[in-house]
Amino acid sequence: MSSPFSVHFNARVFRLRRLPKAALALSFLTTIHGALAAPQPLTLGEAQLRAVARSRQLVAQDQAITAANEMAVAAGHRPDPVLKVGIDNLPVSGPDRLRLGNDFMTMRRIGLSQELTRAEKLHWRSARYQIEGDKALAQKDVALAAIQRDTAIAWLEVFYTEQMVSAVSAQAAVSRQEIEAAEAAYRGGRGSTADILAARSALLALDDRTSEISRRQRAAHTMLARWTGEETSVAGTPDIDRMRLDPASLDSDLAHHPEIAVLNKQEDIAQADANLARANQHTDWSVEVAFQQRGSAYSNMVSVGISVPLQWDRKNRQDRELAAKLALVEQTKAERDEMLREHVAETRSMIIAWQSGRERTARYTRESLPLASERSQATLASYRGGKATLADVLAARRGEVELRLQALEVELETARLWAQLNFLFPEGGTAQHSAATIHQESK
Repeated sequence: MSSPFSVHFNARVFRLRRLPKAALALSFLTTIHGALAAPQPLTLGEAQLRAVARSRQLVAQDQAITAANEMAVAAGHRPDPVLKVGIDNLPVSGPDRLRLGNDFMTMRRIGLSQELTRAEKLHWRSARYQIEGDKALAQKDVALAAIQRDTAIAWLEVFYTEQMVSAVSAQAAVSRQEIEAAEAAYRGGRGSTADILAARSALLALDDRTSEISRRQRAAHTMLARWTGEETSVAGTPDIDRMRLDPASLDSDLAHHPEIAVLNKQEDIAQADANLARANQHTDWSVEVAFQQRGSAYSNMVSVGISVPLQWDRKNRQDRELAAKLALVEQTKAERDEMLREHVAETRSMIIAWQSGRERTARYTRESLPLASERSQATLASYRGGKATLADVLAARRGEVELRLQALEVELETARLWAQLNFLFPEGGTAQHSAATIHQESK
């Protein structure tokens, strides 16, 4: 016996056969174009790859790395020589007033001055910018981990809110059938108006819950589109029971956390500044050579000079500058140690919460949800046998769907914790490879 659907389908095929071939081809191409134009569902890994590829923050960090490396080269060279041009001893009164060639002391002068910067200072100036580049690379790791983490959280929000919408929609469909059954029973003299009103009230409550969850679903799609560039559905199932972080080696692993690496580089920068301040305790000389032209009746001259800064108050200037830089080194060390302790404590707390969430999710799946389903079935059987009311059936169904939503909420919160733990470090090793390349180019 054919179903109404098959009859409708066969009639549609019959009508299509009567269409011209060009119309069929056009219809086929339109269908294919619509299928290709629709956004394809994304797995978690695909969403993260797309988010990384379109990130402008990573591009900004690459430019910061390039800028620091370029400055490292420039800072390693001595300052440009200074061209000096002037007139010496020009008379401003008397018979030779403003004349260049009459007075024997008047000279036109051209010369060059060059600062002879010590090699040690040039080294630390260049090294500081090299470390700035390494710091920018560590900050790129921070940005990469944040992109992967936030994309994963947005993807998980979409995944679980879609499941919530499906659960509530399925229950709403059952509630509509119950309303129809209650109305039929009332017309047959086997039900009451109270049953119909109770069923309608239950459906209204489900519709309200559906609206709330749909709002969350749309917000989740919007956040995922912020990373991937377009609103799309998700594909696949996340494995939130495993993570890359090893709790047994947490202390040593977090010592290499990207944010700790940034502070390590900041400490290196502070140390380079201290080394440069120590080198500044030794003065740089400047050499100057000048050619001086006098009037035709007098001889031309050449002058050579050396300039040496006098550190006459070294204990209150250079020594205090060095002390300040050394204090900044200790400040950075203390801040890094404090951040490491904070990261370890927060991560351990998240691991405990993640493990607890896994246990609760397993309990919901293994015990609570099957028990709620059995209770609904038993209440429905009692209702059919005349031993329970429709209100009892509705209450059991409402309790079952609420328990299902609670289980999904717990699983979603556990998934958020998993994303925060699993992407504490960037996945893929892109930043580490860039670090090796840039370091080799700087050499």
